[in-house]
Amino acid sequence: MINVQQIKRRFMLHLDPVLLYGLGALLFVSLVVLYSSSDGSWMRVLGQLMNILVAFTALWIVANMPLHWLMRIAVPMYVLGMALLIGVALFGEISHGARRWLNIGVATIQPSELMKIAVPLMMAWYFEKHEATLTWRNHLIAAVLLAMPFVLIVRQPDLGTSILIAASGFYVLFLAGLSWRVMGALFVGALASAPFVWGMLHDYQRHRIMMLLDPSQDALGKGYHTIQGMIAVGSGGFLGKGYMEGTQTHLDFLPERSTDFIFAVYSEEFGFLGNLLLLGIYIFIIGRGFIITANASTYFTRLMAGSITLTFFTYTFVNMGMVTGILPVVGVPLPLLSYGGTSMLTLMLGFGVLMSIHTHQRLVKT
Repeated sequence: MINVQQIKRRFMLHLDPVLLYGLGALLFVSLVVLYSSSDGSWMRVLGQLMNILVAFTALWIVANMPLHWLMRIAVPMYVLGMALLIGVALFGEISHGARRWLNIGVATIQPSELMKIAVPLMMAWYFEKHEATLTWRNHLIAAVLLAMPFVLIVRQPDLGTSILIAASGFYVLFLAGLSWRVMGALFVGALASAPFVWGMLHDYQRHRIMMLLDPSQDALGKGYHTIQGMIAVGSGGFLGKGYMEGTQTHLDFLPERSTDFIFAVYSEEFGFLGNLLLLGIYIFIIGRGFIITANASTYFTRLMAGSITLTFFTYTFVNMGMVTGILPVVGVPLPLLSYGGTSMLTLMLGFGVLMSIHTHQRLVKT
């Protein structure tokens, strides 16, 4: 006879129930808000359910990978990602003024998404190999490993993805012991190079930064997204206008309401109290990630777990900051809430790595 309990136990063996509770709560909220943001479209909800199914399958596969497998795939994944990025630069398809996609025959892919996992994985692998003799040269080489994909992605141009990849790589450098003196010098250097970087930006990128300072100067153009997002968030008040009752959303004032600006939809309908609940779920997930990081048994797993957790925090902070007008609009979705398959797949792969780190370590200890 089929032992259902045994099958369930084996299926859940490498899944962290605590982390699953947080992810499940966030995905449930996503489906609820997407139904409202799409004006009651079940097709949009079913589409997100398919995205969740594919992403969870990827999470389960990665969670069941032994930790030494993760180290083995680090270099091949990074090399493949770099090759695909070079392919994009040479042969990529142009859409809306950006060259970000590569047609590989059976599908059109966006290789920059792969690098969100490949870059921290490669850098963590490199530091693990040189843990016993770490010097400033090792940090410099790791910085080069980060800079190469970053430059290729910035040139596409894709500011949002390049920021996230830069953040994930920087977190590995930081956790690997990058000194505060060096970080201070990098910060001063960044400030000094700001005028040169400003001149290298595309016109639309400069406009986005200018709109951050005063979106009203082009209220119906470049500043429209920022203004409408702030109006929606502010109009929610303490308790919100009620589910499916958001006027900015349902009167079509709010742009990208199922993707980048879904937080504005949620804020308008559920208000400040609802935002506290949502932030609580994000804090719960991030806190669990930090616990896994603190308990990681090897240098490689600590660097990976810490980078994944902090990058998830960066996703959340950048999107919410973008919607509320404290950061420029850079096209970063709200993690696990916004509609979309690629971003969700990348994030769930990261959480699969976290679960693998936690559960395989637990089995070794027992």
